[in-house]
Amino acid sequence: MQVLVRDNNIDQALRVLKKKMQREGVFREMRARSAYEKPSEKRVREKADAIRRQRKLNRKKLQREGLLPAPKKATRVR
Repeated sequence: MQVLVRDNNIDQALRVLKKKMQREGVFREMRARSAYEKPSEKRVREKADAIRRQRKLNRKKLQREGLLPAPKKATRVR
């Protein structure tokens, strides 16, 4: 992973790096590997993840079909 530092602005580069790591799931992976996870806990987590993914897919499908309103787009303020 690579981040360019412009005008010696390290704070902005760190923010960009953290955002990229968040999107890639690095923090989630580190938390998962930091301690042992019992097989029963792993099953429960994986089942919850599958349910979450399925609900998200259904929600997106309903939005495409016009049965649910699309989420409001956030406007960036500079």
